[in-house]
Amino acid sequence: MGVVDVPLGQWHPRRQSTAPTAPIQPPYPTTATQAERLAELRDRHDRECMHCTTATAHQRTVFGEGDPSARLMFVGEAPGETEDELGRPFVGRAGRKLDEMIQAIGLRREDCYIANVLKSRPPNNRAPLPLEIERCSPYLVEQLLIIQPRVIMTLGGPATKMLLKTDVGIVKLRGGWSEWVAPVGSPVRSIALMPTFHPAYLLRNYTLETRAQVWSDLKAVMQRLSECA
Repeated sequence: MGVVDVPLGQWHPRRQSTAPTAPIQPPYPTTATQAERLAELRDRHDRECMHCTTATAHQRTVFGEGDPSARLMFVGEAPGETEDELGRPFVGRAGRKLDEMIQAIGLRREDCYIANVLKSRPPNNRAPLPLEIERCSPYLVEQLLIIQPRVIMTLGGPATKMLLKTDVGIVKLRGGWSEWVAPVGSPVRSIALMPTFHPAYLLRNYTLETRAQVWSDLKAVMQRLSECA
């Protein structure tokens, strides 16, 4: 990303979360692939989500896309205007910056999975409200349980706060390893989580400092993925 090297984020074992209770369904058929499970979840979300089925500010829901068995999953807060028009996550200006971030660590967009906490665009692109997150985020939890990535990279404060169940701001959290703790009885116990700035924030504050911070976070993710190989 054209920035100088800075020290990697450090592991903070005390930063853990209690994940929200997911609308976990009866076990999927043993023959169902991850892609089939995600497709079923998407259909169920669009029929039943207590937030998205009553919200009126969006044109279409934006469920998520990418490799159903991705080792790296990016999580943002909510779709924007372009995402709402196309029904795909991170395809606007911030999405192009995310693509650059992914390429910088030697991956392609299709190697990862990209989703948001909310599956529908909030009015005027405002931040998600607590009740909206409460109603829609369980489907993100199910996405995580189906994909089971080795690393989650949260993009911005709302996604980070939701998955870590914290009120600490992104400026303090970014660059430090945390854990997303899965609901009891899930197929995984926890997943490593690296918070970083949202690409839209990076574009608004495109300084050497912020670019170096994001690059440091990306390098830490690269290192963790290489250790999981």
